[in-house]
Parts: sequence; C-alpha cells; structure tokens
Amino acid sequence: MKFAAKENGFVTHLSYGDLHVSGDEAYGFCPYQLLVSSIAVCSGGLLRTVLDKMRMPCTDMKITADVTRNEAEANRIEKIHLHYIITGENLKAERVQKAVEAASKNCPMVQSVKGSIVVTESFELLS
Repeated sequence: MKFAAKENGFVTHLSYGDLHVSGDEAYGFCPYQLLVSSIAVCSGGLLRTVLDKMRMPCTDMKITADVTRNEAEANRIEKIHLHYIITGENLKAERVQKAVEAASKNCPMVQSVKGSIVVTESFELLS
C-alpha cells in the first residue's frame, strides 16, 4: 500500500476505491476506527464461516465494538470488547461459544494485537 499526503491526512488508492485517513473525522477515517473495524470485521467474518461449517448458519449478524483508550499513554487502545448479535435457527449457545473462541484464535487481526490490546467477546442469540 502506498499513502500520499493531502492537506488534512493521507489517501491510498485501492481496487475498491480511495481510502482517506486523517486524525480529524471531517477529512477521513481515523486510524483507531480502522484498527477497531479491522478487528471486528475480521473476527465477525471468521465467526460466520465457522458457524457455517458447524451447520449453524446465521441469517444476520451485528457487531458492537466497545473501545477503552488510555489518554495518559498517547490515547492508546487498551481493550476492545466485541459483542455479536447473531440471528439464525437452531443456534446452540454452547456451540456458538466454541465458534466465537475458534474465530478469535484464527483471526489474523486479533492475533496481530495479542499482548498489546485485550480483545474480549460476548454474544446474544436471536431467532
């Protein structure tokens, strides 16, 4: 990836479109938003795949990401809690818990921040 400076941030040109990144939300996505989004969406995508393989496909999934930052240390991200709201038929809580654990263990984004950012998960099931 190549990033070019612009007046209020940076831009990179990707096959899907341009990605504008800035510390000011008025000019692009903030870096912390991209980091949290990468972790949430990577985990959620893997969770859907694992549920499909376990023959428990979901018809809908929403993810809430609660972020804890430390202002005293450069406003660094210390914790991310992912809460999955999963809709589907025949979803068994015990098996979904195993799927959540497998997704987290195999998510490249979660594993990339392991030891630096605490990532926790919870879920609720809707039918």
